[in-house]
Amino acid sequence: MASEAGTKAEESASLRGQLLKLLVEVGPLLVFFIVNARTNIFWGTGSFMVATAVSLVASRMLFGRIAVMPLVSGACVLVFGGLTLLLQDDHFIKVKPTIVNGLFAGALFFGLYAGYPLLRIVFGEVFNLTDEGWRKLTLRWACFFTFLAVLNEIVWRSFSTDTWVSFKVFGIMPLTMAFAIAQIGLLRQYEPPAK
Repeated sequence: MASEAGTKAEESASLRGQLLKLLVEVGPLLVFFIVNARTNIFWGTGSFMVATAVSLVASRMLFGRIAVMPLVSGACVLVFGGLTLLLQDDHFIKVKPTIVNGLFAGALFFGLYAGYPLLRIVFGEVFNLTDEGWRKLTLRWACFFTFLAVLNEIVWRSFSTDTWVSFKVFGIMPLTMAFAIAQIGLLRQYEPPAK
């Protein structure tokens, strides 16, 4: 009975931790969306930069570290957001997702080419996969990041700024979550047999 209660408490704490992590990562996007909707892309970009910096600090304080992907993305938000504000040109913040996703895809493809699936570094503590599983998972994510880069280019070049901001907040995140969930079968299939 006591161990069952302990397990439920651990699951509840884990769920709270995951929700907090999601809030820290998604919070800046929501700030960007809300401020842009009430003012314009430049105020939205400035708020996005501040919220991103706050989320990186919060991640470090709450979780003891900053994950690689939010760190790279955050650095790009600060650089491209800074260029957007300095030059008063919203093209910089609009191409940021293309560049970030392109960087992730390029790094993953290069790791595969070099014979080392880089997702093992990022998720090796979370998942236990065979070498073939890591290769397939890395290839899928590399292709998905390429898809997101191309999709961002299509949306920002074809639609209004407000539509692009809405897509960035309410399109990319659900697509990424759906893609991640779709990988559960691969994770189970390539889990090494228990010894």
